[in-house]
Amino acid sequence: MKKLGIIGAMAQEVETLLQAMEDKKKTERAGSVFFEGRLSGLDVVVVQCGIGKVNAAICAQILCDCFSVTHILNTGIAGSLCAELDIGDLVISQDAMYHDFDCVHFGYPMGKVPGMDVVAFPADRELMALAMVAAEQVHPGHSRVGRVASGDMFVADKAVKERIIQITGASCTEMEGAAIAQTAYRNRIPFVILRAISDKADDSAEMDYPTFERIAAHRCASVTMAVAAALK
Repeated sequence: MKKLGIIGAMAQEVETLLQAMEDKKKTERAGSVFFEGRLSGLDVVVVQCGIGKVNAAICAQILCDCFSVTHILNTGIAGSLCAELDIGDLVISQDAMYHDFDCVHFGYPMGKVPGMDVVAFPADRELMALAMVAAEQVHPGHSRVGRVASGDMFVADKAVKERIIQITGASCTEMEGAAIAQTAYRNRIPFVILRAISDKADDSAEMDYPTFERIAAHRCASVTMAVAAALK
């Protein structure tokens, strides 16, 4: 029996999913509220994790330990790291890695967690494919598969952006995905990350955030519901 754990970042997005869910019941653990129910005919658990890698990893581990999810989908927003990705475009994770994990002094490549056998945590191919099909249906011609780079910082400086690109070769940067990816990887749970591009990860600003948030929340929720339906 499949059960999808959905970790959302935006309150609007989570609310949209909750409105579409059936047979909801909620449980509070570690300061976060987890909603169990059915979405698009599939058993799901939805949680808004909060900002940052620790919050994200806590929620992902709770989904594994307390709700017995079989798959994890993480959605939210990210800054673009490549010129081809514009505001509102969607990125489906090929894999995820940290851009701020630094044990280089001990002989590890930048981004690698000691004890892990990979630098970037690979997303599940089936979930990637389902998410890409759904993303193209929601926002045709504006979706791509790529690497997600995560760190505990909001990137708004061109020099920092260029450094992250050099370290990771990622398509986008944000603050939770790699922590969820590592947690899923260690628990052997298939995962995928979906990100809507909110900015260029530099000092530019092309859309006011409230307007973008509504658009991104709708797109991410629509893709998530389509993935749930297909996974069922």
